[in-house]
Amino acid sequence: MRILIVEDDRALASGLKRSLASLGYAVDHEADAADAVGLATREAYNLVVLDLGLPNGSGYDVLRAIRRAGLKTPVMILTARDHVSEKVKALDLGADDYVNKPFALAEFEARVRALVRRGFGVSDAVLEFGPLQFDTAQHVARLEGNPLDLRRRELAVLHLLLLQAGKLVPKARLISEVFGLDDAVGPNALELYIARLRKKLGESGLRIRTVRGLGYMLEKD
Repeated sequence: MRILIVEDDRALASGLKRSLASLGYAVDHEADAADAVGLATREAYNLVVLDLGLPNGSGYDVLRAIRRAGLKTPVMILTARDHVSEKVKALDLGADDYVNKPFALAEFEARVRALVRRGFGVSDAVLEFGPLQFDTAQHVARLEGNPLDLRRRELAVLHLLLLQAGKLVPKARLISEVFGLDDAVGPNALELYIARLRKKLGESGLRIRTVRGLGYMLEKD
């Protein structure tokens, strides 16, 4: 899953980026409102975390641009502004959540998970497909009840395939949502993670099918 943090407090943004990256998210950061508009409307994100007080514009400007572009990307406002009028304005402009600073990191992470699920039309925190279970809160995958030993990006790839189980997931989408802008991505990086996942799924009756030239699909017998 890929998240954009728009925050001019670089120390806060860095801490949030580390926290979300440790949970398997690919995270990009932008501190400038004008630059954030270009990034948020050009790249595909599963969530935008947006401060209101920004250089060269405001968070409201970024939010308006996202919605005027017709994008349904979930947007979480993360701000010190706690007046009701600010909350009403943000929600009426199309924000999906409004979180005041200071905040508890555990609550922030839970809200992130909920908004990402909502973006896929999923409400349950535990995803199931045949013998495979994926706990999005604990970031643990289980096969026939046994935990799978998966690296961070393997989890990210499996998570996205599972959210679209039985459907084709384009290769370009997997790459864009698993890797951030700052990640060095080799030409066969995604294929490496797919190969590892296939090996770990073994003879479970689940398979990751390659649709040549298009992408991958998680299927079951």
